Amino acid sequence: MKLVIDTHTHTISSGHAYSTISENAVQARINGMQAIAMTDHGPALMGAPTTVHFMNLRVIPEYIDGVRIFRGAETDIMDFTGRLDIPDNVLSRLEFVIASFHDIVIKPGDIEQNTEGMINALKNPFVDAVAHPGNPVFQVDIEKVVRTAAEYGKLIELNNGSARVRKGSLANCLEFARMCKKHGVTVTCGTDAHICYDIGKFNSVMEILDEAGMYEDLVMCSSLGKAEDFVSRRKTAKQEAYSALKMKQQTIQQ
Repeated sequence: MKLVIDTHTHTISSGHAYSTISENAVQARINGMQAIAMTDHGPALMGAPTTVHFMNLRVIPEYIDGVRIFRGAETDIMDFTGRLDIPDNVLSRLEFVIASFHDIVIKPGDIEQNTEGMINALKNPFVDAVAHPGNPVFQVDIEKVVRTAAEYGKLIELNNGSARVRKGSLANCLEFARMCKKHGVTVTCGTDAHICYDIGKFNSVMEILDEAGMYEDLVMCSSLGKAEDFVSRRKTAKQEAYSALKMKQQTIQQ
């Protein structure tokens, strides 16, 4: 299996990353990627951009140096109700939204609290996937999370950076892969690159996919066509969800 899409990358806008979107795209092509998702951190993380950054992502071209750019965000899960740091009206405009826990934003809870927070984020109609869910600092009930992803048509991320920066993640990531295979849940693959040279380097993810015996049709990043289909379906779902939300708000105001 070959991976051709990296759905978790950061630019200098995240505050602690070191490449521009143009540099990311050029290096992505060199590293064999056909597409990347631009997923800068949400404003709750120190040094990250404001909401306006995400409101204006429409100015980013669909293709840079021949690489498809999915305009998105890594939004922070703020509490165990699944509240996020980017408002729904902004998330609804984005092509690929991942949600994640960061311990400098929220204090880790027990397994039940962490699971509830991750599940509630997956239920958000404007979230497409949960990012680095294998982080043992935020231990979750893996099967419950995967079952929720199956129910809501969302993705589970296998994060290559976790092997390096989130010690103890590999066993959890492997269990997530096995559970996704068991329940027919599609995974997405991200390097969590904070510098362009790391984009598309999936050594740990490939080991996990191989050990889990993951089916290629459950790996979105093995095909640009699969990714485009997913983004297209989710775009429609987000538009419908936002229209319903606006109608509800108007009814309350009346």
